[in-house]
Amino acid sequence: MKSAHVIGAGMSGLSCALRLAEAGLEVTLYEAGPRAGGRCRSYHDEKLGCVIDNGNHLVLSGNQAVARLLAATGADKTEVTVGEARFPFFDLDSGERWALRLSDGRIPWWVFRPSRRPPGTQLSDYLSILKIMRAGREATVASLIPKNHPLYRCFWEPFTLAVLNTAPEEAAACLLRPVFEETFARGGAECRPVLTRHGLSAALVEPTVKRLEDLGCDIRFGARARAVTAAGGRAVALDIGGEEIALGQDDAVVLAVSPDNATALLPQVTAPDRYRPILNVHFKLPDELVGRSKEPFLGLLGGLSQWVFFRDSVASVTVSAASGAINDPPETIAGTSWREVARALVAEGTPLPPYRIIKEKRATFAQTPAQIAKRPKQRSVYANLWLAGDWTEVELPATIEGSVRSGETAARAVLDVGAKENVAVL
Repeated sequence: MKSAHVIGAGMSGLSCALRLAEAGLEVTLYEAGPRAGGRCRSYHDEKLGCVIDNGNHLVLSGNQAVARLLAATGADKTEVTVGEARFPFFDLDSGERWALRLSDGRIPWWVFRPSRRPPGTQLSDYLSILKIMRAGREATVASLIPKNHPLYRCFWEPFTLAVLNTAPEEAAACLLRPVFEETFARGGAECRPVLTRHGLSAALVEPTVKRLEDLGCDIRFGARARAVTAAGGRAVALDIGGEEIALGQDDAVVLAVSPDNATALLPQVTAPDRYRPILNVHFKLPDELVGRSKEPFLGLLGGLSQWVFFRDSVASVTVSAASGAINDPPETIAGTSWREVARALVAEGTPLPPYRIIKEKRATFAQTPAQIAKRPKQRSVYANLWLAGDWTEVELPATIEGSVRSGETAARAVLDVGAKENVAVL
């Protein structure tokens, strides 16, 4: 392969385009929207008077695909900070505060220290991890870890919601296994939170776009793919915004679009077709509360809000698997969430500050056993066309890490085919 057409400039498309361009291919990147990033983006909010992310994404030091992307663009040195392997929580029901604090090495010494684990849990409770590591594709988290388990409410439920954006009662337990293998199982050194200094776009999107431009990649915004024409087992033409683009024998195509867009372009593709929403509430903190939290983020138990991230003067709340609240009136959502945040900040009674609510109704596909069975392989029925996206079969959940890795995997497949073709010619 000498050239590649990558359709979609979300994190999977950006990752794929970067790897192909670095390998020397002539890359054209098409994006239907006005900017890159997809669901991973930042923007300046006029109401709050500052830059906010569309939603919160927690990246860990063990997320190697994201680490490679940051290193390739140089953003790892300027746009992120790495914290300690510490996950603080506040229980809204009991008022108790505690933190899960991992030890650095592979041996989990932290489970032997009551001060480093959730209160009221015993050493034997952590054997539940083995059930997750052995989970089959049909098992749900709740079928393996019942609600009366000591770790359910304080660990498994928040962890499942954060990683899978699906309630434990229906979430596929097997998707947690690779996350554990690459982070918790390797110790605290691989579980250190990687936090952005100026937002997701500044850390992940803008540096990647700049690197692609430096490599000569042709990036076209407002360019929606309308059709893929095939003949002889290959994609032979693309309709991009009404323009027909002929594909030669040395052209590769990567569809890095949403599952519904992929199936519209390639009806023979089977893909997940059920989704789960994420609700985000961004509060502009009053001056007296700026810096009140000594934690960069905080898990909340027993309320609507699940995680709150603090950056500068903004507190950003995430509610995953938010089907029960997504259609509530904005003032109801904001009022409930602010009371919880204010309590966590020991500032009960503080009036509701300016806020912005962002609803991602299709934040991820529903990561249930039935839906993960619909994830397609990245190789399509056409010899020169591949799929990328966190909804494809990358053996990871639908996270930033899964998205970036899917782009890498698609790029590697393109390059492998190109290498084989070159060998055949020689």
